[in-house]
This record gives sequence, structure tokens and C-alpha cells, in this order.
Amino acid sequence: MKTENESEVLASADRSPADRGAEHAYVADVPTVSLVVNVASECGFTEEHYKDLQQLQRDFGPYHFNVLAFPCNQFGKQEPGSDREIEMFARSTYAVSFPMFSKIAVVGSGANNAFKYLVDASGKEPDWNFWKFLVDPNGKVVNAWGPKVSVQQVRPHVTDLVRQVILKKKDEL
Repeated sequence: MKTENESEVLASADRSPADRGAEHAYVADVPTVSLVVNVASECGFTEEHYKDLQQLQRDFGPYHFNVLAFPCNQFGKQEPGSDREIEMFARSTYAVSFPMFSKIAVVGSGANNAFKYLVDASGKEPDWNFWKFLVDPNGKVVNAWGPKVSVQQVRPHVTDLVRQVILKKKDEL
């Protein structure tokens, strides 16, 4: 039995200065599908992933889905900037509209609790930038993919989960 609501772990993660205090659809009491991603600005996967993640956000968010971006500098030192610099880069270069959190560690003894949960629940630990964890509205990790799996390959899984959320809401009306 879990002592903490799974979705509360993600909702309690540190947000960037621009997101602190803001009401976003990733708050624990709003049932949304989430794709949690450890991002990096200077990685070879950056351009493709940021563009495709933003397209997912544009197509499905923010009422039923959100990309949750967690900058991380653990792999190849490819996220060296401050939280503000990282957010400005992502928003100005790729026009991202999804929530950007504060820079964190995703593995090791200093790993953020949200990523500890994701790793424990999925059995998969990030070994590079742009790991993607698909989380259902109840906070359950549905699947996880490494950076070599494109966002386009993950999209059908997001689509199916978002469809289930919409149909459930429709049935509740």
C-alpha cells in the first residue's frame, strides 16, 4: 500500500520560477495524462524532442495532457544553464508551452523524489537525456522510453491514454 498518492509525488516537484504558484493542469486533483521528460539544451536529441514534445502539448494539452519537462545536467553536462536560462532557451527557440521545472538530478542518491518514483514504478532508470515516462491520471507509470525512441513512436500510447480520459469524462456527464 502506498503512503503517498502517486500523482502527488509529481505535483510536488520543484517548478521553475515562472511556474511557481501558477495553476497548471498537472496539479494532483486534475486528472491528466503526463509525459515526464528529463530535458537538456545541448544534447543531440534536443531539437527533435523539443519540437515533437511541443507538438504533443499543442495537440492534446493542457486539459487532458501535459508534457512535464525536468532539466537535468547529469548526462554529458548538456544542461549547464540556470533555470531561467534553460526556460528562456526552450521557450524562445522551440516555443514550448508545457511546464518547465527546476533543474534536478534524475538518478543517484540526490535524485528528485518524482524521478525516484518513476524509476521505481517503471523499473527503468535514465542513462541519458530525454527519457520519457508516460503517467496516467492516477499517477501510475504506464511505460518509459529512452532517448532513441522518438516522441513520434510514443505518440500512439499518449493518444490511447488521452482518449480513455476523454471517454471517461464523457461517460461521467
